[in-house]
Amino acid sequence: MKKVAILASHNGSGFSALYKAAEKKEIDIEIVLVISNNSNATVLQNATDYGIKNLVVNSKTDANPDKKIEELLHEQNCKYIFLSGYMKKVGDNITKNFQVINSHPALLPKYGGLGMYGRHVHEAVIKNGEKMSGVTIHEVDTEYDSGKIILQKKLKLNIDESVDSLEERIKKLEQSAIVEAFKNILL
Repeated sequence: MKKVAILASHNGSGFSALYKAAEKKEIDIEIVLVISNNSNATVLQNATDYGIKNLVVNSKTDANPDKKIEELLHEQNCKYIFLSGYMKKVGDNITKNFQVINSHPALLPKYGGLGMYGRHVHEAVIKNGEKMSGVTIHEVDTEYDSGKIILQKKLKLNIDESVDSLEERIKKLEQSAIVEAFKNILL
């Protein structure tokens, strides 16, 4: 069984999708650690409810948060890290020593890079009159949203698509895409 850590800044909906898939034995992983940079993140309570070790690591808790995260990952023998809405750039020490996976709410390479996250992505997609959008699950490297693409899932925008409706549809699509991507990674 592969050990996975989750880094999340808020709700960590991708974490929940992975946890549920692991519980149903759809994927052979054990989520052993959840780290957030936000002490008020819902993901921390969810991890507690699931009985998973969870911690807050940020510049207030540690002089070198990336080094602390790396130490925690090694302590837990993690091979994989999933970024579930993690709003900080992970350090090179982490991308070089672990397989870091991210979910991006658009079809990369479009709508990626610094500042392209969450609603900002959906606003740009609608403003530019795109006909399609989707989810990209990709490896994380030293640049924002430039790592190797593992999987993409597409959806067609509705004529009356709003930022809210697109965000909702992408989040739903993301749940299955994350689990499918981990199935592919673990083969």
